[in-house]
Amino acid sequence: MSIKKITSLLLFIVMFSCGSSAVNYDNLDEKVAAKDTINYRQEMRNFVVGLSAYAKNINPNFIVIPQNGIELITSDGEISSEINTTYLDAIDGHGQEDLFYGYTKDNGATPKKVTAYITQLLQLSKNRGKTILVTDYCSSEYKIKNSQASNNNLGFVSFAATERDLNVIPNVPVYNASNKNITTLNEAGNFLYLLNPENYELKDKFISDVANTNYDVLIIDLFFNGDVAFTVSEIEKLKIKENGGKRLVICYMSIGEAEDYRYYWKPQWKSTTPAWLDKENRNWPGNYKVKYWNKDWKNLIFGNEGAYLDKILDRKFDGVYLDIIDAFNFFEEN
Repeated sequence: MSIKKITSLLLFIVMFSCGSSAVNYDNLDEKVAAKDTINYRQEMRNFVVGLSAYAKNINPNFIVIPQNGIELITSDGEISSEINTTYLDAIDGHGQEDLFYGYTKDNGATPKKVTAYITQLLQLSKNRGKTILVTDYCSSEYKIKNSQASNNNLGFVSFAATERDLNVIPNVPVYNASNKNITTLNEAGNFLYLLNPENYELKDKFISDVANTNYDVLIIDLFFNGDVAFTVSEIEKLKIKENGGKRLVICYMSIGEAEDYRYYWKPQWKSTTPAWLDKENRNWPGNYKVKYWNKDWKNLIFGNEGAYLDKILDRKFDGVYLDIIDAFNFFEEN
């Protein structure tokens, strides 16, 4: 245990023993032991590797893309440290938010030190054949063009999201548009991240508007406005660009947080909390941190009939876009 951890623990014990005579030292010991024994980064790697192996056993061409948490590609997040080849071999690309814009505020430039650090890690992944999808949150014409050019110069595929909620098709020309058939992720020159169809009352209208674009890759949710899943035939329609070329359709799925509007959520969990369910994300009400290494949570995500990933595979999506990969930060810090 580091000096910092020891100091924090002593302060915690002193503070609570002074204020209460009912300190549960057994519970405290359990929490300290858990923090010392669980490698939160490796547990997330294990989760993604297991999920990928399961999906690719069913569909060898299935694409797996973790979003954020790029630090997982090395043993400790340092650029000079050993590459985790098992993790990299299990995935096909990386999604990265806020590389140039949006880290501190939407349409605001990301601090150069942050951009430099993340870029170096992304390049390590790219150099090993992985496709990098960058979502910058910017809305002014200059910043959109700068984001596109900056990512293009690095060999990254860019999407300039004009809304943080990812609820609109940006009213700008598609960058690097082509009529090519896109059958693998590394063929893509652009992508559309349209996670939230709240502006659409009808699913048919949503499908029509998306189909009338020339993006090479589409990232959407499995469900239309929370409860109605897209069908196989609807996904097939979305796989055709306006110009007739084929595109990839990737399904978003959060594995580091549970969402209380998902089909798997049970209302009683707020009073009778499952062992894997943790604190609500104060920045995103309705989203809850999860102990993602827990078997019961993993079973909700993949590996059995009715699991989330199995629903995605059944609908014939080309791949999955995994969010809250960086959940390990929460547990390391708490």
